[in-house]
Amino acid sequence: MDEERHHGPEGGGTGETSAAGTDIGSEAAQPRRSLHQTILESLKGRILSGEWPPGTQVPFEQDLARRFGCSRMTVNKVMTQLAAAGLVERRRKAGTFVRRPQSQTAIMTIMDIRSEVESLGLSYHYEILSRETRDADGEEARWLGSEGRVVAVTCRHFAARQPFCFEDRLINLATVPEAARESFRTLSPGAWLVSKVPWSDAEYRIRAIAADEEIAGRLLIKPGSPCLRISRRTMIDTVPVTSVTLTYPGTDHEVSARFASQAI
Repeated sequence: MDEERHHGPEGGGTGETSAAGTDIGSEAAQPRRSLHQTILESLKGRILSGEWPPGTQVPFEQDLARRFGCSRMTVNKVMTQLAAAGLVERRRKAGTFVRRPQSQTAIMTIMDIRSEVESLGLSYHYEILSRETRDADGEEARWLGSEGRVVAVTCRHFAARQPFCFEDRLINLATVPEAARESFRTLSPGAWLVSKVPWSDAEYRIRAIAADEEIAGRLLIKPGSPCLRISRRTMIDTVPVTSVTLTYPGTDHEVSARFASQAI
């Protein structure tokens, strides 16, 4: 891979500084792990913790090899593994960068609602219905997996001028404190989170429901109409980031997934 000299600051003293400004000079000495695993866990940890946010340039392979006291081939294998996992993007003549989340799990894609609408050839817009900062109640805390303060947002997504989806979302302020200052007036909560916060795991619940009075009013359908409800929570390792419930008119939406057998 062609690379240019990294322009980020270099550390002084006894340690060296990464592209994100953190000391990683002494990590090769950790016991009971191979050097490959040490480097992999070090870089992966910085990405998943948000210490290196999306777009951060990763130190070049020759710099990492020098810092960890190993061959460039060892570092190259680590970078290949991180790229295969979707955590970094390798750009010819530019270097390696932390990748923006690709919004997918092994089960199904987390489709951006705007992309869903525009893929149908329809114009998209959304509106905020409510936004408040408060404590999660008992049921919310159980599903989110965390007690404490949350930003609670409800909004409607439109295809052309018809309601397409009703969104009810909680954002864990312990994990995403900057959400307390975000109005979500120009960018939907889901799109904002994907652009700001890495995640590693997602859990789904999918079921059919009959629209109650509130949902019927939000989606401009008759009470009792069939709806598809998708509940999802995303995490960084085991730390909850957000939980969201998306409700669609049942006659206008479907969920599809593609599976491949795993070699044994």
